[in-house]
Amino acid sequence: MLRSFFLWICLVFQVIVFQPFAQAPEKFTSSDIHQGIQKLNVLGSVLYVAAHPDDENTRMISYFSNARKMETTYLSLTRGDGGQNLIGPEIKELLGVIRTQELLAARRIDGGHQLFSRAVDFGYSKSPLETMEIWDKNEVLADVVYTMRKVQPDIVINRFSNDLESRTHGHHTASAVLSTEAFDLSHDSNAFPDQLNHVTPWQPKRLFWNTSWWFYGSREAFEQADKSNMVAVNAGVYYPEKGKSNGEIAAESRSMHKCQGMGSTASRGNQMEYLELLSGKALASGADPFEGIDITWNRVKHGGHIAHLVDQVERAFDHGNPAASIPGLIGIKHEIEKLADSKWKRIKLGEVEELIFFCAGLYMEAIADDFSANPGEEVGVTLELIKQSGAEVSFASLGTAPAGSRIDSSFVLPDNEGLRLPVQLTIPATTAYSNAYWLDKPQATGMYRVDDQLLRGLPETPHKTYLSVQLTIEGAHIVRQVPVVYKNTDPVKGEVYRPFEVIPRISVAPAGSVYVFADDQAREITFTLEAGTDDFEGVVRLQPAGRGWKVEPASREVHLGRKGEKTVVRFQVTPPSYQDESEIRAIVSHNGTEYSDEVIHITYDHIPTQAILAPAVSKIVRVNLAKSGNRIGYIMGAGDEIPQSLEQVGYEVTMLETEELTLDQLKSFDAIILGIRAFNTNPGLKFKNQVLFDYAYQGGNVIVQYNTSRGLVTREIAPYPLTLSRDRVSLETAEVRFLQPDHPVLSEPNEITADDFSDWVQERGLYFAGEWAPEFEPILSSNDPGEPPRDGGLLIGKHGEGYYIYTGYSWFRELPAGVPGAFRLFTNLISLGHRNRS
Repeated sequence: MLRSFFLWICLVFQVIVFQPFAQAPEKFTSSDIHQGIQKLNVLGSVLYVAAHPDDENTRMISYFSNARKMETTYLSLTRGDGGQNLIGPEIKELLGVIRTQELLAARRIDGGHQLFSRAVDFGYSKSPLETMEIWDKNEVLADVVYTMRKVQPDIVINRFSNDLESRTHGHHTASAVLSTEAFDLSHDSNAFPDQLNHVTPWQPKRLFWNTSWWFYGSREAFEQADKSNMVAVNAGVYYPEKGKSNGEIAAESRSMHKCQGMGSTASRGNQMEYLELLSGKALASGADPFEGIDITWNRVKHGGHIAHLVDQVERAFDHGNPAASIPGLIGIKHEIEKLADSKWKRIKLGEVEELIFFCAGLYMEAIADDFSANPGEEVGVTLELIKQSGAEVSFASLGTAPAGSRIDSSFVLPDNEGLRLPVQLTIPATTAYSNAYWLDKPQATGMYRVDDQLLRGLPETPHKTYLSVQLTIEGAHIVRQVPVVYKNTDPVKGEVYRPFEVIPRISVAPAGSVYVFADDQAREITFTLEAGTDDFEGVVRLQPAGRGWKVEPASREVHLGRKGEKTVVRFQVTPPSYQDESEIRAIVSHNGTEYSDEVIHITYDHIPTQAILAPAVSKIVRVNLAKSGNRIGYIMGAGDEIPQSLEQVGYEVTMLETEELTLDQLKSFDAIILGIRAFNTNPGLKFKNQVLFDYAYQGGNVIVQYNTSRGLVTREIAPYPLTLSRDRVSLETAEVRFLQPDHPVLSEPNEITADDFSDWVQERGLYFAGEWAPEFEPILSSNDPGEPPRDGGLLIGKHGEGYYIYTGYSWFRELPAGVPGAFRLFTNLISLGHRNRS
């Protein structure tokens, strides 16, 4: 009977959308179950608000989630797309995808939930007013109001001060300003009324600021501060059932922000946190931020008696036999089901059903035969199901959602005997490709475009490709949604899970996002095609570029026999004779359908593999460029794409290993360039910096790109005294003034003018030098509005026969973006004092 049942399923099952998330199925220990039972009696909610991934105080999130067993949510207004990446080459939108997943990984550790607004992290901002203008304040405010209405927190905690004069990142202050305004608007039905189709007005009881000594300038100043309006919380809790302190969990959580280098050391013992009351119900004693707020079942109409039932199950819990708690939990489930619909009914019903499932020792996973399929294709899925307890469990039905297909069939699950049930799924032809939903449409300035209100704020695209399995556990009906994923066995890592993806029949990947032509000679531009299906045939053409650009040939035919097979197609592109910018797009025609997207896979061990769809478009730039010298030695720091950018304009770049640096080796290069944050991330420079100094002294040219003032592997980053600051010019259109207009770096071999500072992206520069020896000459000056001149962005020091340069201007953004003026000035830096070498 079982075989015929699943044979019939193979014929009728359909799945329609994709869930870009893959983890091994969750498993609860007895301690997890016991803590989950305790949580059933806590009906309290916290919303923590800040601007970026890594802004959140993981000690507080872990404290409220684990010690207080609250529903705790972190709202990060941005996905961190404007920062740097210490673990790989991804920046901008792709970096935002990584940081989104790192936040989700952190929440899996500390027990919190994660939400976002549509705001884009556009880089450092010194003014909250500027921030809210670029973000579109009203739209981000709407997102914060929607979050409060959706989460219905009892208390809201801002990470940062809402003082507009606060001297911190403009995004930080803006997050607190918007949270404060939302606190006063979320209950008003006249504010953003369209949201009320999905949520109801809600008024949190209190708004706090999670302040600390850092905001007061010193620990001493904070000790003297008036704390009469603050709540002191000891977050240094120890959890015997976990064998960990709250500080240890918080450190593990924060350490998931790997692309930002946020690895943290665990701490144990008392840790005081302070919450300053900003608005809402006054505190009588100041001992508890939830003082006077009912967080029990009494807050739910007709729900007060449920607390006694939970207490009974909790007192009788047997860590060696969790299944003994199933009857009591089923009784709680029945009582919750009798209640009127509410947030807490939905949450607690989900919690108690999950506890029943794990008390029964159940395990389920749905594994696809392949990690991807095209719309209209079929894919085999195996449902693994096992009951590892003596509880009475029956299989009741198997179906899909949202397609609604359902097959009823009843059989009893044997004890500790796994079942593997095959299912054949068809992906409808109308299925959308896998992607991060906020990247489906081109972003507006400062904002992601997300039209669907129900998607706004979600951390990732909701999963819809899953099996819906109904079980009867000790007479209670439990439905579990099992996401379809792919699993393979790695000889080193063991079991490796990855998402099941819906992908195009062909992926079209440009070899580079930017092509820079230093002269009017034709260059080869290549695209890599990867088949997403077997037996693919198509024709590739390049969409006509701008006026004056020539592409040959007009098209190329391609044939790929097997899924996953790749081929490279090549075109000759000839630029105009004058400086110009345009773009070029590859289009593949196949059976009347055109494909012009690349499937990008972001793969790191600490997050699930992410599939992102990006247009197969490259920027093409003709820049009037002269250069001296050819051979560049590059010492990588935190990671950047400048070596590839320099190769674009004809330089020969050699990547150098710090440990192997010798003076004789360096003499063969026309310039040595240190990547961003090299003196922060490359420990070997502590011992090899003198080699760089000697190379410059004997006629070489050393260019050191920006480093942060904290975490230097050595303070001797230059042959002369040089102190770094946190000074930056965040406005990319800020005026740049020439302090030494006659210096050869501004004229040889390219004449630099104000036009060369047009069309820069995101910022002028960061971590400028603050103090420097007289041997250094400041070349450029710039500043953000209302600030003093920042002269430490480009320092050139004559050292012996050569030059030693420190520059905080953001070449790592400008060159990969193909900014012509940045190439011209950076080429002058390389050419400075060039010596012909045989």
